[in-house]
Amino acid sequence: MITGMNQIRPASRVAEIEEYYLQRKIKEVAALQAKGIDVVSLGIGGPDRMPPLSAIEALIDGAQKPGVHGYSVTSGLPELREAYACWYERHYGVTLDPDSEILPLIGSKEGILHVSMAFLNPGDAVLVPDPGYPTYTSVSRLMGARVVPYSLTAENGWMPDFDELEKLAHAGVKLMWINYPHMPTGTRPTHELFSRIVDFGRRHGIVIAHDNPYSFILNDEPMSILQVSGASDVAIEMNSLSKSHNMAGWRMGMVASNPQFIKWILKVKSNVDSGQFIPAMRAAAVALSAGDEWYEDLNRVYAERRREAEQIMKTLGCGFDSSQRGLFLWGRIPAGVNGSEEFADSILREARVFVTPGFIFGKNGENYFRISLCATVERLSEARRRISEAINTGRLKF
Repeated sequence: MITGMNQIRPASRVAEIEEYYLQRKIKEVAALQAKGIDVVSLGIGGPDRMPPLSAIEALIDGAQKPGVHGYSVTSGLPELREAYACWYERHYGVTLDPDSEILPLIGSKEGILHVSMAFLNPGDAVLVPDPGYPTYTSVSRLMGARVVPYSLTAENGWMPDFDELEKLAHAGVKLMWINYPHMPTGTRPTHELFSRIVDFGRRHGIVIAHDNPYSFILNDEPMSILQVSGASDVAIEMNSLSKSHNMAGWRMGMVASNPQFIKWILKVKSNVDSGQFIPAMRAAAVALSAGDEWYEDLNRVYAERRREAEQIMKTLGCGFDSSQRGLFLWGRIPAGVNGSEEFADSILREARVFVTPGFIFGKNGENYFRISLCATVERLSEARRRISEAINTGRLKF
């Protein structure tokens, strides 16, 4: 044993967070599969299909050229920023200056950290949705900020309660996270919702950070909070190619806002990373030029999967809202079940199917669970068969 090792302690911020639940479960599933036990994984939102062929070809071609394997600029290639601007104009009807209002990111998860570092001081309060993406909470805690949950409930259509927000706004709130189409519930945004949130942020001097990776999935009308007149005065929007173009591993995201906000975020980012791989940025620009047929084909596949996921919900006796959009299906667990974690664990244990318990998204998710659409129809069908068999033989009892 190294002398003095028992005196070493991590930074106090490490005690504020835990290893991401889904990462822990991935290890558990991997251990089962290493023993030869097949598990149908419906827990992770990692697209399994290929990116646009044109982007792959551009990456291969670009990587074979000299002069592209060194450091790049943190602000991203001008052609990538221009491609993002054209993408926003074409699909959202939002005009952005590629030189001053767009910053490429190494995935929007990185953006959550950079935005938080750019705006939050220790002790500042952050409004975080419950249920919501766990990283909003964990990154806020890493910053030493105070997490102030705001409730989203089925009774209110998983939309914010603006009376509650008005009361919470006086607690030193600096930043508010929103995410529509909402993960995990799949709730779609409305122009009225975005307008009210922008007004709320403007009146209280709160930065509104909208995380928008799901707007193209099973959705014919992608929306952006920047469609609201004057939104960029207080709003930041992050977007990503991970879900819309099956490029999760490429780590291609972006943030858009007013020039001052972008300068502050870039100041943080330039001290953290050294830019993205040049051929990958050029290939991402190609992917962004994909026509409507790309999204139509993507959604045709997800629609087939969604129908099978709904059958799994019905087999389990779980209720769900058919108007959901995005990459998941959110359902209410049967009455009498002892919590979402036990519900998910029993399905994994008895049927060898991995689903995500709702408790990881906040206390309002405790009576719910989530099915990912990132599995083939055949695997979803196999999951339903296994669950049905486990119920019929009495191994699963709800």
